[in-house]
Amino acid sequence: MADQQLLQTTIAGSLPKPSWLAEPEKLWAPWRLAGDDLAAGKRDATLIWLKEQEDSGIDIVTDGEQSRIHFVHGFLERIEGIDWAKKTKMGIRNNRYEVDVPTVTGPVKRRGPVHSDEMRFARAHTGRKLKVELPGPMTICDTIADAHYGRRADMAMAFARILNEEARELAELGVDVVQLDEPAFNAFMDEVKEWGVAALDEAVKGIDCKTAVHICYGYGIDANIKWKETLGSEWRQYEEIFPALNRSRVNQVSLECAGSKVPMSLIALLKDKEIMVGAIDVATNKVETPQEVASVLRSAMKYAGVERIYPCTNCGLAPLPRDVAAGKLKALGAGAALLRKELGGQ
Repeated sequence: MADQQLLQTTIAGSLPKPSWLAEPEKLWAPWRLAGDDLAAGKRDATLIWLKEQEDSGIDIVTDGEQSRIHFVHGFLERIEGIDWAKKTKMGIRNNRYEVDVPTVTGPVKRRGPVHSDEMRFARAHTGRKLKVELPGPMTICDTIADAHYGRRADMAMAFARILNEEARELAELGVDVVQLDEPAFNAFMDEVKEWGVAALDEAVKGIDCKTAVHICYGYGIDANIKWKETLGSEWRQYEEIFPALNRSRVNQVSLECAGSKVPMSLIALLKDKEIMVGAIDVATNKVETPQEVASVLRSAMKYAGVERIYPCTNCGLAPLPRDVAAGKLKALGAGAALLRKELGGQ
C-alpha cells in the first residue's frame, strides 16, 4: 500500500474474541484459558484478526485488542497505585450506567511496558501499517475511582504522563499510529475544554509516529443505545469540543457517522486534522453494503478533502458476533475501494 493512497481504511480498535478464548458477544468476558495456553490463545486470536483485516482491505490494522479483557483495564492492570480489591460503586459516562470499579489509592506509575509484547508480536506478523489503542486520560478517570489525587484533572495528568511513556516505547517498536480512546469526551464537554484536551496533549507529546483520538457514542450495548435515544434529532456533542481538538497536538480525530444523528457538517470544525470517518455502525448486526459505506464517505467529502479522510468503524466491534464483525470489515474495505475507483483509482 502506497503512503499516498487515498481513503486508507482502519478500525476503531477492538474485535470479537474467538469463542475458545472468551465468551462471545459479551463485554468483560473472562478468559476461557489460563497460563501458557492463554498466552498462546491470545497470539492465535491476534493472527486470525490480522489476516481477516488484511483480506478485507484494511490498510491500517490493529491487534483487535485480543490480549485485553477491557480496553481500559487492560492497561490499568499493569499500573501501580491502584487497589483492585477496593471496589467503589461509580457512575460511568456521566452516570449513564453504574459499575463497581477499582480505586486509585496512591501515585500511579507503570511497573514496566504494558502492551509492548503484544505490539512486537503484531508488528512481526503484518506488513500493513499498525495502530495501537490506549485508553485516554479522561476516560481512565471516568472508569476508575479516586481516593488519592482529589481532582480528576490532576489524576488525568498523572495518567497522561504514564500513557506518554508507554506510547513513546510503542512508537519505537514500529507502531505507525497511537490512538487514545476518549468516549468520555462526549459525556463531559465542559471538562474536555477545561482539562481534557490538555491531558490528551500531554499523553501524545513528543511521540515519533502519527497520533489519533477516538471519540464515539460507545459500544452497541443497551445502556448506550438508550442514552442515544435521549439525544434528540441531532447529536451535537462534537460541536462543543471539536474547536479545542482542532488546536490539539493529535493528528487524527474520529467521529461516529454511520447510523448516527451527528451532522456531517461538524467535520468542518476540524479543518487542520485528518478525519477518521465512522462508516460502519457497531450498534447493529446488519452488515453494510459497500455502496452504503461509500455513501457515508461521499457525504464526509463535502466538508473535508478526500486526502484527509480515513474510513473507519464508529467504535470497536468486540460485542458483535464474529461473522458479523468479519462482514463489516469486508464492507469497509470494499466501500473504500469502490469510492477510490470512482475517484480514478487513486
